[in-house]
Amino acid sequence: MAGRVHQPQEDAEFEFILARADVPVLAYFHGTWPKAVAACKEMEPLVREVADAYQGRLIVVRADIARCPGPVRRYGVTGAPSFVLIERGEATAAGSGPMARAALGEFLDAHL
Repeated sequence: MAGRVHQPQEDAEFEFILARADVPVLAYFHGTWPKAVAACKEMEPLVREVADAYQGRLIVVRADIARCPGPVRRYGVTGAPSFVLIERGEATAAGSGPMARAALGEFLDAHL
C-alpha cells in the first residue's frame, strides 16, 4: 500500500491512529480468508487512489479483520471488504462489499 494508507498491525495501533486524527478516518477492513481475498484484492488500487484523492480531508486506514478484532466489533463489521467512516471515534457511515470508484466517491462525498 502507498505511504498515505496506514496499516495498523493491532488494535492499539488502530486506536492510536484514530486518537491522533484531525480529519475523518476511512477504515477499510479486509480479510485473508478464501472468500474475501479476491474482493479485497480488487479494492486495493481503489483504496490507494482514495488516499491520494482525499489527502488532507481524510485519513485512510487499511485494517486486517484478524489483526484488529476490537475495531471490527466496535464498528459492527461483519464481512470483507467493508468501509467505515469514523469521526471523533464514532462511525458516521458504513458500507460493505466491493465498490466501484464512483460509488465509493459518492459515499465519501455524501458524508464528508
